Amino acid sequence: MTDTIYQTDALIASDIDAYLAAHRDKTLLRFITCGSVDDGKSTLIGRLLYDSKMIFEDQLSALEADSKRIGTQGQEIDFALLVDGLAAEREQGITIDVAYRFFATEKRKFIVADTPGHEQYTRNMVTGASTADLAVILVDARKGVLTQTRRHTFLAHLLGIRHIVLAVNKMDLVGYDQSIFDRIRLAYRAFASDLGITDFLALPISGFKGDNVATPSEHMPWYSGPTLIEHLEQVTVDAEADAARPFRLPVQWVNRPDLDFRGFAGLIASGTVRPGDAIRVLPSGRTSSVARIVTAGGDLDVAVAGQAVTLTLADEVDCSRGDVIAAAEAPPQVADQFEATLVWMADEPLLPGRPYWLKLATQRATATIQPPKYQINVNTMEQLAAKTLELNGIGVATLATDKPLVFEPYADNRTLGGFILVDKLTNATVAAGMLNFSLRRAQNVHWQALDVSREKHADLKNQKPAVLWFTGLSGAGKSTIANLVEKRLVLMNRHTFLLDGDNVRHGLNRDLGFTDADRVENIRRVGEVAKLMTDAGLIVITAFISPFRAERDMVRAMMAPGEFIEIHIDTPLAEAERRDVKGLYAKAREGKLKNFTGIDSPYEAPANPDIRIDTTAMTPEQAAALIVDRLFLGD
Repeated sequence: MTDTIYQTDALIASDIDAYLAAHRDKTLLRFITCGSVDDGKSTLIGRLLYDSKMIFEDQLSALEADSKRIGTQGQEIDFALLVDGLAAEREQGITIDVAYRFFATEKRKFIVADTPGHEQYTRNMVTGASTADLAVILVDARKGVLTQTRRHTFLAHLLGIRHIVLAVNKMDLVGYDQSIFDRIRLAYRAFASDLGITDFLALPISGFKGDNVATPSEHMPWYSGPTLIEHLEQVTVDAEADAARPFRLPVQWVNRPDLDFRGFAGLIASGTVRPGDAIRVLPSGRTSSVARIVTAGGDLDVAVAGQAVTLTLADEVDCSRGDVIAAAEAPPQVADQFEATLVWMADEPLLPGRPYWLKLATQRATATIQPPKYQINVNTMEQLAAKTLELNGIGVATLATDKPLVFEPYADNRTLGGFILVDKLTNATVAAGMLNFSLRRAQNVHWQALDVSREKHADLKNQKPAVLWFTGLSGAGKSTIANLVEKRLVLMNRHTFLLDGDNVRHGLNRDLGFTDADRVENIRRVGEVAKLMTDAGLIVITAFISPFRAERDMVRAMMAPGEFIEIHIDTPLAEAERRDVKGLYAKAREGKLKNFTGIDSPYEAPANPDIRIDTTAMTPEQAAALIVDRLFLGD
């Protein structure tokens, strides 16, 4: 390693252009260090940086000064402090996150993600692993394989990392005992084989002393394999494998600098492309061929996976952001229903049926998740029954999107198979997911065109369809006012139907309880029924607590523009509790009725309802008259 550093220094001094050219052409390996708390991840990264002499000069000088002041042990401690992704965040009292470091050797460039080992920050490990080619799983030689070792190995394998290094660290603290290393290696192999991991490198190291990190250890002559840096320099990166796969380019933007140029820009996810290649634009399926491959440095004769390019096509083809340009003879799939593996990353649990934003490559759609088929116990690999997923939970579920997505199974293409879920209200990322396959019913169920349209149904009834969505606390007066509104509309010869919360739970939704997940599904079903009724030309009146904004927004999105009218029956909690016609508040206060809205389950009042009714200022009859007058007079 020392000779290599001197050769590099000499090249920099004699021919800086040659050095820069050689450095630019090096391949890049992204890898992650993970494992349990205090297994030595940060110290190992410090050793990698120091031994490759890629530490910034001021940091290197500080290390050298400290080594003179307090000796070698102090220097080694500062390795960890230099790169510890947790240190500054501990001092600031903020959320622990992933720290990325860059270094290079003579043969390759590296980006390493230093992730926290705490179980509660599993989501941060997932973030770092999502773009990694290799995972270094650290194990403390004194402790052996732990729960976090198994969890991080499972997640690395789940996220498609093909190269695993089991780094048995702190061998200096166990006297460099080969039997301890062999025992840990065999225990890990037994676990890894159950996951389908048959090939990994087991490496005895000391990040503290530097044994087998950059140079072979004189203390472990019984180990004859490569050092960690040698292995990192030699392993095949995913980008090289991606180049051999069929061509895919998710379109990020359409470039139109002038009327004579129309290019489609993005990062090539896989494959190789050349001018003249036949392509297919998905999901439309239209075909053309590549005319030019344009970059800032000029046109290219060939482009490969990992390059950012702009393609021009030989034909005028409708193509926009979110579409995928692919090899015509081997296109990816298009579907709107999938089985997926989810890693839940939010403090709030998954609510099946709630709409989330799904982001897949450059595509975005609304997705709803069904209750998990099962949750995975990372210690035993058991498949456990589950109705939801909590923080750091890993499970398999089916999901549906509101439009077709261009995809490939995650095992085949991480770009077109990996996605995130985003909460629509908070914009927080709540989950990372991997698409396993599309559901067969997604291809077998098609929309049947009907000759009698929803417009014809409405014309026959001489009215405009609408959904009057009454929301408010229990006891606010929703059902009373909704019933009075329907009576007035019937007197006006309007065709109506009233869906009441209690009545629906006697039939359609009798299988649902009052957990947050069941409330979401309750409103989803009612929304679908209301939509069918508007297709029939009816004015639909609904009276449901519907406590969550996300589900009310979901129903609004189902309807044609202007057909969903949100009516907030605004009654203070104290007043609703005073009325307590059904005696429900009393039971909730006594603890006999769980998940009751306003007591131990939240109610999210509409921020901007179409109509707000203050029941403390008007009678139900006055409220009904106001609603009908505002919406239907002069109709």
